Amino acid sequence: MNVVGARPNLMKIAPLMEAYASEPALEPLLVHTGQHYDDNMSDLFFRQLGIPEPDLNLGVGSGSHAVQTAEIMRAFEPVLLEHRPGAVLVVGDVNSTIACGLVAVKLGVRLVHVEAGLRSFDRGMPEEINRVLTDSISDLLFCTERSGVLNLRREGIPEERIHLVGNVMIDTLLRHRAAAESSRVLEELALPPGGYAVLTLHRPSNVDHPETLEKLLDALEVVQGDMPLVFPAHPRTRAKLAEFGLARRLGSLPGLLLLDPIGYLDFLKLLASARLVLTDSGGIQEETTILRVPCLTLRENTERPVTVEMGSNRLVGADPQRILAAYREIAGGEAPAFGVPPLWDGRAAARIVRILAEAL
Repeated sequence: MNVVGARPNLMKIAPLMEAYASEPALEPLLVHTGQHYDDNMSDLFFRQLGIPEPDLNLGVGSGSHAVQTAEIMRAFEPVLLEHRPGAVLVVGDVNSTIACGLVAVKLGVRLVHVEAGLRSFDRGMPEEINRVLTDSISDLLFCTERSGVLNLRREGIPEERIHLVGNVMIDTLLRHRAAAESSRVLEELALPPGGYAVLTLHRPSNVDHPETLEKLLDALEVVQGDMPLVFPAHPRTRAKLAEFGLARRLGSLPGLLLLDPIGYLDFLKLLASARLVLTDSGGIQEETTILRVPCLTLRENTERPVTVEMGSNRLVGADPQRILAAYREIAGGEAPAFGVPPLWDGRAAARIVRILAEAL
């Protein structure tokens, strides 16, 4: 039984659902908790990524962390009791991950965690709590990078449970990169290839504090004065900008293109053709690494240190001076050569499914 709850999960589950087809010993069932769900975006992602329709949709919806986690557990338990799978597979670090993981282990069902071992060492991030707790109760842990293996060993996870397999989200990127090339998003937005920046912003540490958001806007105002800055805005970020009285300032910046969230293929094309990317997203740090596009991460830490080791990613926090110093260095220089992490080769899902077939 494979669980998804939020859009980032879809990019991780898609290659697994495809890989199961080559392993007749495994019968996959797909459950969508409905943690993040809107018809337009979810349908678009399912279609573009070739994911089969979920066998079950729990329709939980949004809420506080406590309410959402509890509602997912309450909705997931009868599903698990009815189907009695040999294992539950969860991906990433959203509330659905820990909620469904807890239900599984309390009912004696083996738990599999894909993207295990990642650590920011910042317990102020809800995702960090979800990651640590899910790993502690999982029977099989699949890691994207070497740091994940080392973290799990340090936490006392038995060696036989840990597998370094690569990155399923990169499987999805490599599979759909050619299709993304045919996207017309650059023409529609009148963007010159290699002559614009992309921004994403959604972490509570950045968007829930007016003084932090204002500091970020100070830096972004300079960037958009030099080159177009494309900002597909998370609904929560838009709401906070309005709440803090900053929406008007954002709207007055002529070089900033404020968009609604966009589909996977269009966004992949935007990333691949950008001069640089500014983000507080974990997944985008990974995608820019494989696309070899410079990334400025608007955080003081990252749970994906391999992206920094490869040279594509820099941690710049929310300080305008640090952001702009790194931005000017990138904008004014030649694009450097970046490395590619081990096993980020498009075959992570196949490795996972092979190990699952042996284990189950």
